[in-house]
Amino acid sequence: MLMNITHVKKRIVLTGGPGGGKTTAIDLIRREFSGKIATVPEAATMIFSGGIDRSDNNQVLKTQQTAIFNLQKHLEDIQRATFEHSIILCDRGSLDGLAYWPGNADEFFQAMDTTFTDELARYDAVIFFESAAKSGESIKSNNPIRNESEKAAIILDNKLQAIWSQHPNFYLIHSAESFINKVMFGITTIEKIIEQYQKDSR
Repeated sequence: MLMNITHVKKRIVLTGGPGGGKTTAIDLIRREFSGKIATVPEAATMIFSGGIDRSDNNQVLKTQQTAIFNLQKHLEDIQRATFEHSIILCDRGSLDGLAYWPGNADEFFQAMDTTFTDELARYDAVIFFESAAKSGESIKSNNPIRNESEKAAIILDNKLQAIWSQHPNFYLIHSAESFINKVMFGITTIEKIIEQYQKDSR
C-alpha cells in the first residue's frame, strides 16, 4: 500500500546507461503512484526526435549538450511549478550531459555556469538502471534516436555511474535484474525516500 505523499516536495533522477529500461520504468512508476508523481521527459529525446541530427563534430556536440542541459532544467522547473506538491521524477538529470561532453569536466561546468556540487544538490536521490549491455544483452529497441553499440553503451554507463554515484542517495539497479524487478525496486526506493523525508520532517 502506498503511503500518503501529500506535500512531499522531492526531485528524483532515474538515469542509467543506454538500454537500461528507464523510460518505460518511469511510465510504470508514474502509473503506480496514480497522479502523485509528475514526470520530466528526457530532454535529449525531445531535441533529437524534433529534427536535430546527431553529430560527431565537437563544437556541434557542445552546442547540443548546452541546449539539452538548459532544456532539462527548464522542464524540471516547469513541472515543479505545475505540480507543486508532487514528487518530480526526472528521465535523466542535468549531470547526464557531462558523460557526453567532448571536453573535460571543468570546461563543461564553466560552459553551463554551474558546479558539480550545485547540480548534485538539485536532486534528492538518484536511481540508476545499469545498461543491459553490461550483462551481454542486446540494447536494440524501438527508440529511433538510440544509435549506441553495446560497446559504446557500456562506456557511457561507466561514465554515468562514475558521475551519479557521488550523490549521497545513489541507488544502483544492476543489469542482471529482470525488468519487473527493476520497476519494483524503483517503486520501493521512492517509498523509502518518502518515508525518510517524513521522519526527518517530524
